[in-house]
Amino acid sequence: MVINTHTRTYSQKPSEVSRRWILIDASEAPLGRVATQIATYLTGKYKPSYTPHIDGGDYVVVINAEKAVVTGDKERQKIYYRHSGFPGGIKDARLEEVREKFPTRIIEAAVKGMLPKNKLSPERMKRLKLFVGTEHAHTAQTPEKVEVK
Repeated sequence: MVINTHTRTYSQKPSEVSRRWILIDASEAPLGRVATQIATYLTGKYKPSYTPHIDGGDYVVVINAEKAVVTGDKERQKIYYRHSGFPGGIKDARLEEVREKFPTRIIEAAVKGMLPKNKLSPERMKRLKLFVGTEHAHTAQTPEKVEVK
């Protein structure tokens, strides 16, 4: 029996990255399910050519961000914190308040928390396009609709 000792692990190069456009409807499934799906597409982990140190993810267009589904009492009990950077500058807001003023922040915060904390994270977040309502500005890119289960 001959064992091939010359096979190498494939490592994708930045020039070989091909990006797709994905369309996800946030009103189809709970917030966590939607966010994990988005994070998977942004990192490109579902691709066979996935390489941890190369940003090989896709563009993700999210519609109906204001209709993000949450279960239980999260609407009143979930709290989002932000800090101004000054002493005592912490502020908080309940999910229902954030949904009223900045509906896209709910999904943005959930996805950001699910991405790896490294140098690639800001670039991945730039490829996340969030929209309130069913209309979006990326019809020219013809994003393919993906069902979230």
